[in-house]
Parts: sequence; C-alpha cells; structure tokens
Amino acid sequence: MLSRLKSKSEVPAPSATVWHPNFRNYQKLPDIKVVRTAFFINGAAILVVVSLLILLGFNEWQLHAVNAQTTAIQSQIDRDTKLSDQSVVLFKSFQAEESKVNEVDTFVKSKAAVSTIILRLGETLPKNVALDLLDFRENGLVMRLSVRGTPDVASGYATTYLEQLRSDSQLKLFEEFTFTGTPSPNPATNRMAVEFFLRLKGAPAVKK
Repeated sequence: MLSRLKSKSEVPAPSATVWHPNFRNYQKLPDIKVVRTAFFINGAAILVVVSLLILLGFNEWQLHAVNAQTTAIQSQIDRDTKLSDQSVVLFKSFQAEESKVNEVDTFVKSKAAVSTIILRLGETLPKNVALDLLDFRENGLVMRLSVRGTPDVASGYATTYLEQLRSDSQLKLFEEFTFTGTPSPNPATNRMAVEFFLRLKGAPAVKK
C-alpha cells in the first residue's frame, strides 16, 4: 500500500542516451582478431617452401634412381662387350676351321670322280706327252709329265695340253690350271719334266 502512495516525483526518470564524438583511429588500434591475417600469410609461405623442398627431394630421388640405372646398364654393357669380343674371336676361329673342313669335304666329294678323271686324262693325253704321276690332294690335282722334244718345242706341247685341259667340259671340277715351276730336262728320259696343278673349285689358292 505504501508503494502506491509514493508521489510521482520519487519515480526515477528514464536515462537519456549519452552521445559524444568518436575520435578513435582504427588503423592504429591493435589487431584483436582471434586468427590474425599474418598467420595465414606465414602459413601459406611455409606451405610453399615445404612444397618446394618436397619437389626438390623428389627430383633428387629421381636423379639418383636414374644414375643407379645408368650405372647398372653401363656395367651390363661392359660385361656384354667382353662376351661379344670373345664371341667374335671364337667365330673367326670357327670360320678358319670351317674353311679347312670345307676343303676336306670338297676333296672327299671329289674322290667319287677320281676314276672318271683318270680315264678322261688317259683318253685326251697327247702322243708327245707321257703321264708320270697323278697326286690327288685336298685342294686339287698335281700332274707330273714328260714331254718329248727340245725345250722350246716341249714347252709349246705342254702349254697346248694345259689349255686343252682348261677347256675340257669333263674337268669342270677344277677352276684353275697352272704350271708349277719351270719345265726342266730329265736326263733319264731325255724329255722335259713338266708339272701342272689343277685346283679344285672352292679350294684356297696356292701360295706362291
């Protein structure tokens, strides 16, 4: 009841809005943000540096791997080169042996025609030429002959006979027809001693 009896003068008046000019300089005020802008800038810079370091490390690792592969490949090349050189030497040795085998093979195959050759030589032997010896060798046939007549005449007979052998179609087993040495007189027979060499096809040439 007493509160109702209070006079209006005792009731407090409403507070009035206090106003004053704002002289604060926001650029000079301290940054009170919970997360400052400098943090993001520094974080971004650190991230860039770390990324560059990772990239550099990856490139170094790749370079190391490439160098290791290069070293391994070079070692393999050196090893294979040594084996290749050895193989070349062995191949050349094989070729030399193969040549010898081919000579023997040619000679062996020609033996089947030996009798035919002897018969053919007997059929075509000129009357002024006598056959003293037939020597079948690996690379051909040596014929030793006695030719009648003076040295000049006997040499002419021998040359004619050699040309006759060269043109004989049944003697195509041979590819070279030559004199061996110089015709010389044989005192025992009073004839000229002449020697021919008929080289087989594929056989090595006679070294002079």
